[in-house]
Amino acid sequence: MSEILRTTYAAEIADAETGSEVVLGGWVSRSRDMGGVIFFDLRDPSGLVQVVLDPAELPVGAELKMEYCVKVTGRVQARPEGTQNKDLATGLVEVNASDVEVLSASDVLPFMVDDRLNVDELIRLRYRYLDFRRPTMAANLKARAKATAAMRRSLDDMSFMEVETPTLIASTPEGARDMLVPSRLQQGSFYALPQSPQIFKQLLMVGGIDRYFQFARCYRDEDFRSDRQLEFTQLDIEGSFWDEEAVMQTIETAVSAGVAAVRGEAPSLPIPRMTWTEAMHRFGSDKPDLRFGMEINDLSGVFSETEFKGFSGAIADGGSVRGINVGPRDFSRSALDKLIDQAKSLGAKGLVWAFCEEGTWRSPVAKFLSDGEKEAVIAQLEAVEGDLMLIVAGPTRNALEVLGQLRVDLGQPTGHEELRFVWITQFPVFDVHEDGGLSPAHHPFTQPESIDQMINDPENAFARAYDLVLNGSELGSGSVRIHDPVVQTQVFDTLGISPEERESRFGWFLEALRYGTPPHAGFAVGVDRLLAILVGASSIRDVIAFPKTQRGIDPLSGSPSLVDNDQMIELGLDLRPEVKAALAEKEDSND
Repeated sequence: MSEILRTTYAAEIADAETGSEVVLGGWVSRSRDMGGVIFFDLRDPSGLVQVVLDPAELPVGAELKMEYCVKVTGRVQARPEGTQNKDLATGLVEVNASDVEVLSASDVLPFMVDDRLNVDELIRLRYRYLDFRRPTMAANLKARAKATAAMRRSLDDMSFMEVETPTLIASTPEGARDMLVPSRLQQGSFYALPQSPQIFKQLLMVGGIDRYFQFARCYRDEDFRSDRQLEFTQLDIEGSFWDEEAVMQTIETAVSAGVAAVRGEAPSLPIPRMTWTEAMHRFGSDKPDLRFGMEINDLSGVFSETEFKGFSGAIADGGSVRGINVGPRDFSRSALDKLIDQAKSLGAKGLVWAFCEEGTWRSPVAKFLSDGEKEAVIAQLEAVEGDLMLIVAGPTRNALEVLGQLRVDLGQPTGHEELRFVWITQFPVFDVHEDGGLSPAHHPFTQPESIDQMINDPENAFARAYDLVLNGSELGSGSVRIHDPVVQTQVFDTLGISPEERESRFGWFLEALRYGTPPHAGFAVGVDRLLAILVGASSIRDVIAFPKTQRGIDPLSGSPSLVDNDQMIELGLDLRPEVKAALAEKEDSND
């Protein structure tokens, strides 16, 4: 006969009948010896409940220490008047223990599992299993589970089929470096971990899988940020005989379900839309934060005949003059100089600052401008007394991006819980590099709006692509796919991908397109980014169970790690001499 380890969770004690017998299992959160009576808080995944015992009857009570794993048998009773804790869900009752069994003792903790204490992230990651016991991390993982379950139910209700795609695939260019895995059986050859299931979900459409989804693990060998990891999870969807409208409506429904599961309230639908061009011109970013204003204005008309060469020269060279009203600021000269340095680091030749004072400018360049020009800028930026105005002149794209970054740095609200979604549509088909070269702005399987324009004017061609943005963070991207192999070949030609290269890298996929491929489209939502915003975390590491540090290291398991020479030989690999020398030097220094 099996032993009863638990009949009730801690949170359920609040609704249990007084006098009922319960068996609890959990951890000792805190213990207090009140002289003849011992109280301790028992914590389990549902919450806390106070346990009271008589050490004369249960000597084990005096031995209990923090994070001991225990089993408690006892009866529910009301707390005496004056000892109730209305801030605790179970604060009106307690459990009078008749038996306490220590299931597992605990060493002294490397840190307190308490949100009231600030613990270095490296320590938290080194002992991640203890970090899970902290209320915030436990709540974050619960929120993630609720959100993904709600999104999965939503897609199931819309007749989507969940299909798993391979983890070991051929290397394909998708904008970031592949994570490679050497093959033992085919020495010298490598698998790649998927940056996304892009090609495989398109093959599912070729195969007649009408509506597909999965919570896909993806891998990209790219630099870390607070919202970026080597491995991440995305909600991936694809559908046949679809257009942009169908995709966006589906994503709105699924994401709305996930938001409601975490926040208790769904966002207003439909989500507003904005073209890429409008977003860049108004906010200097293709992922605008709409929680605040500070929109970018085109001041080129004001300075069309200016004598100030810093502005007239930019306009004459085909650029423009752009500005934002930062609002009332009390910046020192050194703080303003730092803004100028930041603008230069972002590629601007300079930054003009001006305070609105008594209807005119206080600025180092005020003497070079006419009264009419200064008054026109104040009017266009709707500046009032004390407002700081920032102006950048130069190539239009650069001026917009510089002001867009300054806008975020100076205006982005912190600690705000509101959610501002927006769809960004009609992206460029290609990114244009300084040398004139082209690369896919999305990926090379995205349908252009106009094939003729893509061929004849690729730098100004737009794609049937769309991003979902939340509070200034790109949650995900999608597009209508190319289903015609002729069009796909034209895209490769425009990108300068040779027939030999496309055949070696995509031949198997291009062959599939020749077998009656239906029109199809899809999207992928970054689950980690979405959850981080929903729970108010500053980093996606706080909503991932076992993340890497910003250096790509797992302090818990010690990965990435060296492997022994026999494993390298078995894979047909060897390290370069300079790498071996560096490792030997490092080993010597550790000794």
